[in-house]
Amino acid sequence: MALDAKGLAAVAKNRPRPSVIHIATAENPRKDSPMSEDEQHEEPREVPDGDPGDEQHNGMSRKNFIIAAGLSAMAVPATMGAAKADAPGRAAEAKAPALTPTPSCDDGDDPTPPQTEGPYFKRNSPERSNLVEPGMPGTKLTVSGVVYSRSCKVVANALLDFWQADTYGNYDNYGFRLRGHQFTDSAGRFSLSTIVPGLYPGRTRHIHVKVQAPYQRVLTTQLYFPGEPRNQTDTIFDPALLMNVSNGPNGRVATFDFVLTVP
Repeated sequence: MALDAKGLAAVAKNRPRPSVIHIATAENPRKDSPMSEDEQHEEPREVPDGDPGDEQHNGMSRKNFIIAAGLSAMAVPATMGAAKADAPGRAAEAKAPALTPTPSCDDGDDPTPPQTEGPYFKRNSPERSNLVEPGMPGTKLTVSGVVYSRSCKVVANALLDFWQADTYGNYDNYGFRLRGHQFTDSAGRFSLSTIVPGLYPGRTRHIHVKVQAPYQRVLTTQLYFPGEPRNQTDTIFDPALLMNVSNGPNGRVATFDFVLTVP
């Protein structure tokens, strides 16, 4: 029998529908949204048996997903607080200066720092270890030590050339007074007999020296006395070049070990 329009509408209304639920998602927010041709051929998704609240979310049930998300949100402030509390410690570590290692074979200098030669060096000084001349005024001073390599081996036959001011702060630029060179023995040892130098204008108390291992480069430097007031104002002064000085039976006794940049 032919149906009119009202009859067709009634039949369509009473036709049974499949038991499929279209789940609204971000990609398909409404089940009545227009679908592409590919979407029209997709198999309908069915709700699994059980609690609808246990809908799977990327391999995790919706219920567990919500619980995990809540725990993560609670953990963020604690993590931020711990990082903030640890920040001062990390800042202190970043600002801490690196410490210079001290070798066991010398007095803390690795290697011995070089310094300016100054204006009063003279070549061809006499070979001698005693610079004191008869009748020379001043406090007697003995300087001794060992010359080492950077590997802490003693350097035999090393050249040491000393020059200094007299007790009044004057240098002998015409002769070789208070000037002389010597060589270390087989154990790398040296010993110098001299006097405590006077104060040269603008400088603290010091002794000049050149040190050279056989067939190696020359180290030019200066040696200083501890406790001198001008150590605080002398712009050339280096505390790494302080001698160990003490009072002896015949004057003052000083020691200093040199470390050369040789193997």
